[in-house]
Formats: sequence, structure tokens, C-alpha cells
Amino acid sequence: MAQAARVPSKADLRAEALAARDAIKPDQRAAAGEAIAARGLPFEIAPGTVVSGYSPIRNEIDPAPLMQELAKLGARLALPTVTARGHSLIFRAWVPGERLMLGALGIPEPSPAAAEIVPDVMLVPLAAFDQLGHRIGYGAGYYDFTFAHLRKAKPVIGVGLAFAVQETAAIPALSHDVALDYVLTETKVFDFRSS
Repeated sequence: MAQAARVPSKADLRAEALAARDAIKPDQRAAAGEAIAARGLPFEIAPGTVVSGYSPIRNEIDPAPLMQELAKLGARLALPTVTARGHSLIFRAWVPGERLMLGALGIPEPSPAAAEIVPDVMLVPLAAFDQLGHRIGYGAGYYDFTFAHLRKAKPVIGVGLAFAVQETAAIPALSHDVALDYVLTETKVFDFRSS
């Protein structure tokens, strides 16, 4: 009797994608961030649109080049602040070059004195993504919870930033997992809005 093929778990997929991401050389990493910035977002940004980015950790693709380009187009920038597990991230206004401080998880964040603003577009880090816009993060669910919370009040566009090697065939999505609208890699734009 043939044995059914084992479906990889999120933990397996995460480990595989992070190993591939970690193998990327620093110059390729920087070039990928610049390639995404040169291409820009696949939709118009009106002046005053609030775009949240993130402070890259663990070899994540750096959103700073793209954020700087969006600021030139008139976008207002923000970075997330972690409050507590199971709670929505909050976003504070940020300007490129502005000093950051280490937050509760050791991730650079804006000062608590920075204005709290709600993003229209969220640039999201990830460990892996699939052809339907499902993503795997690090397992705490901060972004899923935040999208669910913010989208109760208004539409928020979710844009994952990743290296091409982070694409995987399929991610086992659960009911609370929130799919992204787009993923941008150094080689391609994925549009999941009609998926």
C-alpha cells in the first residue's frame, strides 16, 4: 500500500525558507532591496498615504530603499511597535534617518513620543509565501492579528517583501491567517487580489 506524501508543516516550510534566505550574500541582499525600490509599488500612492514598513531583522529584505522612494512621492511613513502578544501592532510616524530605539522584542522602533498613525498600506516581512498570498512569519501572529483588527475600520493593503527564494509551493493556511494582497521580490510582482 502506498504511503501518503507528508504535507510539510509551517515549521518545516519556515525553516527551509529561512535557510534559503540566510544563504543570500550581503551584496545580493542589498541589490534585491534596491531592485524592489526601483520598481516601486504596483499601484498608485496618493500624497499623504500612510505606508508602514518595518525594521529588518534576521536577514529580512530591507524595506528602507522602497520607503525612501515612497516618501519622495508624498507618502507618510510609519514603523510598527509591538505591544503584547495577541494584540495589534501600533504604528508610529517615522522619517528616514530618524533615530530609533529598541522595543520590547529588541526590534528598532520609533520613540513612544512619535505620533500614532494608522497605515493605508503595510509592508510586511515574511519567512515564506505561496502563490495564493499566504505567508509564514515567525509564528507569533502579530501581522495576522493586526490586519484583522485594522481592516474592521478601513481597507489596508498588505504587501509582503521577500527574496525570490522564499516562495514555496503551498502554505497550510488556517482560518485566522490573513492573505497578502501583493508580494514583491527582486524579480517579480505577485498580485493576489483576484486569487
